[in-house]
Amino acid sequence: MKRFIMIGGTMGVGKTTTSQLLKKKLNHSVMLDGDWCWDMHPFIVNEETKAMVINNIVYQLQSFIDCSVIENIIFCWVMHDQSIIDQICDRLCLDDCQVYSISLVCDEQTLRQHLQKDIDLGLREESIIKRSLERMSCYDKLSSHQIDISSLKQDEIIQDIIEYIQK
Repeated sequence: MKRFIMIGGTMGVGKTTTSQLLKKKLNHSVMLDGDWCWDMHPFIVNEETKAMVINNIVYQLQSFIDCSVIENIIFCWVMHDQSIIDQICDRLCLDDCQVYSISLVCDEQTLRQHLQKDIDLGLREESIIKRSLERMSCYDKLSSHQIDISSLKQDEIIQDIIEYIQK
């Protein structure tokens, strides 16, 4: 049975890095970052672009699910509301998949440190800190396996995920 591993978390928590490393640890794996399906300039958020990104994500994920050589599908995105997770899962044919929903969370200081590194490198704007902090509490309400990454090393986060999906 295939594994569909959804990794959510607020901006800057480490979803993409974690997903890339997990992909290398699991055999026959593929990884999709939801942000890649919405990489546009200028970045416009409205009903049309929201629908477009969900369509793009579902299309790509279903292609991975349908591919016989792929066993592990890793999807990361800012999934701060259960309806986002449900909408994506409801549109996929997951009959031959075990679905895992994981949320990466951390304390405020850790999140600020992660984001500040990206700001210093010119990868993010300063305004990301406020927006990301505002979403942190949303993850408490989700039906997901939560991993507090505040005091964990990257290999410990990966090990936690592997142990969770192998239960």
